[in-house]
Amino acid sequence: MYKNQIGTEYQAEINHVTCSNIDNSDPAFQNCQNQLNLKSPQDNSRQICARFAKLSRSCGEGNTALSLQEIGDSYRFLTNLTSQLPTGKHEEKAGLVTIYLQTVEKAVLVAASRNRKITQKVEGPFMAIETRRVKNCRLKKTFRLKAEKQTMDIHCTTVEKESSGGIVAFISYASIGPIIDKSFVSEENLTTKEKLHNFYLNSKVVSGTMGSRKNTSLSMSINFTFQHEKVKRENEQSICVYWQGSSWSNEGCQVISSDENQTLCSCNHLSSFAILMASTKLKVDPVLTMITYVGLSLSLLCLLLAALTFLLCRPIQNTSTSLHLQLSICLFLAHLLFLTGIDRTEPKVLCSIIAGLLHYLYLASFTWMLLEGLHLFLTVKNLKVANYISTRKFKRRFMYPLGYGIPAVIVAVSAGVGHSNYGTQTHCWLSFHGKFIWSFMGPVFVIVLINLSIYLTTLCILKGQLSSLNKEVSRVHNTRMLTLKAIAHLFILGCSWGLGFFLVEGVLDPIRSVVAYSFSIINVLQGIYIYLVYCLLNHKVQEEYRTWFKKMRKITETDNDDLFGSATQTKMVGFPLVPFHAFPHV
Repeated sequence: MYKNQIGTEYQAEINHVTCSNIDNSDPAFQNCQNQLNLKSPQDNSRQICARFAKLSRSCGEGNTALSLQEIGDSYRFLTNLTSQLPTGKHEEKAGLVTIYLQTVEKAVLVAASRNRKITQKVEGPFMAIETRRVKNCRLKKTFRLKAEKQTMDIHCTTVEKESSGGIVAFISYASIGPIIDKSFVSEENLTTKEKLHNFYLNSKVVSGTMGSRKNTSLSMSINFTFQHEKVKRENEQSICVYWQGSSWSNEGCQVISSDENQTLCSCNHLSSFAILMASTKLKVDPVLTMITYVGLSLSLLCLLLAALTFLLCRPIQNTSTSLHLQLSICLFLAHLLFLTGIDRTEPKVLCSIIAGLLHYLYLASFTWMLLEGLHLFLTVKNLKVANYISTRKFKRRFMYPLGYGIPAVIVAVSAGVGHSNYGTQTHCWLSFHGKFIWSFMGPVFVIVLINLSIYLTTLCILKGQLSSLNKEVSRVHNTRMLTLKAIAHLFILGCSWGLGFFLVEGVLDPIRSVVAYSFSIINVLQGIYIYLVYCLLNHKVQEEYRTWFKKMRKITETDNDDLFGSATQTKMVGFPLVPFHAFPHV
């Protein structure tokens, strides 16, 4: 059971309601008096409560029945009352709003009961209202009521069991949110998993009512869909809250789903609801930060050494080496830009440019891995006849246009469709809201699947050739090793971004921490793996390194000899100039 929103539970008696005989003994009038308890010298609570009592019966001046449209126009009465309150009178303001919300709900039910229509719907400048009459609920059916852009989904059996008269109403208030804003938020009334701050309402305030007692648990939960007033930021969290008389609370409500434009809530009671937005504090893990910066710095060094080796080591220069070189360059630039620009969120234009460049460079890295797989496949296909014409054509005609053209097309189309999704409030990367992240993850998944298929096919071909070709066993063996190395590299690069895809808001600790550490460590291994496997463990490269070191040693020794000889000559030339009498006598 929940605490009564206004102190006294009420049952909306919608049968035989008339606009006559409203006096001080009216339950609505007495309840209003108890709630307002105005203690100003000019105590006008009697007049206010008399007006509220009339409104609760859907009655206007002259005891005329009010329509739903006229009930909506009663919002002016509330604004006049709240505007007269002195600054800082939060309790009085909360009391007036509470009485008004309850009164409008009851008035809407009364007005709906006078009309025999199944559904009624009105939209005005102050509120939008939809009512529905439910009878003979035999089928398990859920009704959707819509007021402006907000919706309420309620099961028909819930209305039949809980309501008075089988009538359910849904109301959306256009401007009541600023009156009961963030100043009525108390963290003591909010149940959250982490510390939150910077609260503000980010939706219309809505009310759902069936004439049943307020804030009592229902047999089935009711779903509400709220449209956000402002686009939800990446570091913000949506909270489904209801008005409990003096502040907002989220007891009995939970968020089912939320994106940047809307939030779906599920609540086990009826009341007045809204979406409360709060900022989550960005926690910086010093260990993870150290791993990222130190590890990526080491990876940058390895990628630089690998690129220089592929470029200058002539014995290993071929099409495969050219592919490794382009991959190393793309990863080097991507990691360098990541280290220096991922947190530069201001100005927004610069952040968007950095996000676009990172998108392009990482896509280019995967594209070069795809070309590496195609090259291996062509090499194995022509291995039996030692015909490398197709691989040469592959390098000359397709390698560079495909390697740098495919990611450029993807980024250009993505920027044209959703340029605002480049750069967020916290990082210069693609927005995780909506489906825009698939402009990166989609091509990555496709390339990983294609490459994996190519590599497995290549291994099957090599297995057959290994048993049939005796003269070419060494070449086949080397190609198979190259394929296995490429598979391992594909796993490292693909696995890292597979993990990175799960670093989103919905993933909580400790899973998020494990994924973050795994993502950072595997990213570090990319540059180290390329340099270790394709350079340090390559025999030709090792021989070339030895030759370079020997030349450097000879040059160093020659320079030292020249320096020593020059110093000796200087001493020999200068020695006679020292007078003999300057030496001590023995």
